[in-house]
Amino acid sequence: MALSMKYGPVLDICNRFNMKDAKVEEKEEGYLKIYGVVHTQYEKNKIWDKIKEVGGESPTDIKADIRTETNDYYHIHKVVSGDTLGKIAKEYLGEAGKYMEIFNINKDQLSNPDLIKVGQELKIPFVN
Repeated sequence: MALSMKYGPVLDICNRFNMKDAKVEEKEEGYLKIYGVVHTQYEKNKIWDKIKEVGGESPTDIKADIRTETNDYYHIHKVVSGDTLGKIAKEYLGEAGKYMEIFNINKDQLSNPDLIKVGQELKIPFVN
């Protein structure tokens, strides 16, 4: 039970991302095993970031097998008030100047990179 408490913030993220087929087992061998399926690579990365934040760069007291449902894109971003493609690109791709990568993968719903609407769900491409 102690490891489940230690890694509680990791389990919280798994719940926030609605991890499917999630299972958490505290093994007698002294480690916590987590496995399940999240929708995107972004979600998987966020879980691993939290594992490393809690347990260190190479934790030995946790083992995780996290799979993704899709490999077609990195993530889906729901546009909120104040968003621009540049701001979204900065958040996910590390550089605002990569906004055209987001525009290009979403041409099915965008005709102008300066016109996005609150509520749109934009695919975020994998970082090049």
